[in-house]
Amino acid sequence: MKKMIRVKTGIGFDVHAFEKGADLFLGGVKIPYKYGLKGHSDADVLIHAIIDAIVSPALATDIGKLFPDSDDSYKGIDSKILLKKSVEMVRDKGFEICNIDTVIIAQEPKISPYIFDMREILSEVLNISIEDITIKGTTTEYLGFTGRKEGIAAVAIATLIY
Repeated sequence: MKKMIRVKTGIGFDVHAFEKGADLFLGGVKIPYKYGLKGHSDADVLIHAIIDAIVSPALATDIGKLFPDSDDSYKGIDSKILLKKSVEMVRDKGFEICNIDTVIIAQEPKISPYIFDMREILSEVLNISIEDITIKGTTTEYLGFTGRKEGIAAVAIATLIY
């Protein structure tokens, strides 16, 4: 009897407000901008959304339960480290990550010059092909908190097999 391949899909969403004096990290890339993002870790909103997208179907949990902001050991941590730990937990449960599809929602800064670098970094950390990672940017046409340039949001969808 053939082993049946099962597919699960997860979605992640994250948002962080801008903060003066902080560095801006998106998808593991440091982006030059007048503001960074406020958060307990490095506030990489894209990686945080990806973490939720991969852990929700595999572990039935989320980034806040795995890496709570009440734990000082995560203060200022590089989100790539959290993603790597998440990938290991997902794989330990027998899941493989097939693809990641994301959207970064920001009026500013423009992210298109950094998308390839983000995909390269994420490919390495996730240990999947760069062709299996998409990153798109959009604005909200000046509507809402992102349109008012108060912060950045990200959405990620992950497909996993087991």
